[in-house]
Amino acid sequence: MDTATYFTTFGQVIIMGLIQIGGLGILTFVTYFSYFFKGGVSYETQASISEMSYMRGMGDVVSTLKSILYVTFAVEAVAAALIYVSIYDIPNMDWSEQLFFSVFHAISAFCNAGFSTFSAGLYDDSLRFNYSLQLILAMTFIFGGMGFTIVVNVLRYLRYRAQRLINRHDQRYIYQPWLLNINSRITLITTGALLLVGLIGVMIFEYNNVLADHTSFLGKLVTGFFTAATPRTAGFNVIDMGELTFPTVMLTIFLMWIGASPNSTGGGIKTSTFAIALLNTLSLARGQTKIEVFKREIAEVSVRRAFSIMWLSLLVIGTGVTLISYDQPELDLIKVVFECFSAYSTVGLSLNLTADLSDFSKIVVSVIMFVGRVSMLTIFIALLKNMRQRNYRYPTEEITIN
Repeated sequence: MDTATYFTTFGQVIIMGLIQIGGLGILTFVTYFSYFFKGGVSYETQASISEMSYMRGMGDVVSTLKSILYVTFAVEAVAAALIYVSIYDIPNMDWSEQLFFSVFHAISAFCNAGFSTFSAGLYDDSLRFNYSLQLILAMTFIFGGMGFTIVVNVLRYLRYRAQRLINRHDQRYIYQPWLLNINSRITLITTGALLLVGLIGVMIFEYNNVLADHTSFLGKLVTGFFTAATPRTAGFNVIDMGELTFPTVMLTIFLMWIGASPNSTGGGIKTSTFAIALLNTLSLARGQTKIEVFKREIAEVSVRRAFSIMWLSLLVIGTGVTLISYDQPELDLIKVVFECFSAYSTVGLSLNLTADLSDFSKIVVSVIMFVGRVSMLTIFIALLKNMRQRNYRYPTEEITIN
């Protein structure tokens, strides 16, 4: 359904609210709701959130959740204000419509939803050449896709650096190591590297194709950056996705599969999963028996979890591609593959195929979206009974793998 024309303003407000709750996470919303109305959070809930968010101590749960809410609403408010300033010249829109547009797109961008109140989305003629709007939205959904705990950690680190710079002679602000934890470092480096690879790829493959409409180099660069960043589960598009060259389609599939970072508003297998898999491959190539990065050793359970998430994601996507291709063999296979990867990572991009899907194929895509958002590993953990840890170990044997 077209969000712009099919739904009333009230319906769009409901969608915006669901986007906000889904972006924050159901557990975050329910926990803060419980804290606000009951004055506390149960021990069981704190333990569950601490385990799912990989927090070191349960004492950090409530304070971290508060920081998540403060950061979320602050970023969305700033983004909405900047968007409002950038769209002042859109014709046939009064100030109230511009205000609603700004708030809706700020929330949709930060929560990596990709919904728009324009029928053509950001590809609308009044928006796709608005480069300041593209930069604002890109930075907003990149920020949302970094992960709440990462963002909070980075902000605390920046606050410390600012305080240390201002009070350089104060002993209270002497150097403190590891304020920027290893999760933040890996996430920031991986995110930056993927954005750079995506930008270079889009500029090379699309410079004389979909970017040809943008006459200035700055316009091509900004649009290329937005196109490289949006597969990270944002879902907005400022170009015609159906006109992309095959190399760009493959690059987009790869970026969609990786997606955003852990504990973020985005989907995908996550940047940390990809980084751990890459580091493990490099360690094996070097003949090392453990993964070491930033003078830290990656825990074995993290490596096992990463590879489980990767192969389970490919299993779900492959099953979806098989079912849709069986139901509609006339569809272009690469478009079906793109659709399933986009669904699993809850991106929302399509090569103009969604409208051609049958009811059965739409159900398959819906299931893939649900599984991708929840994670197949989480579903397995919920369904399979936990085995009790035993205090013995069998002799170790190596399996032949070539």
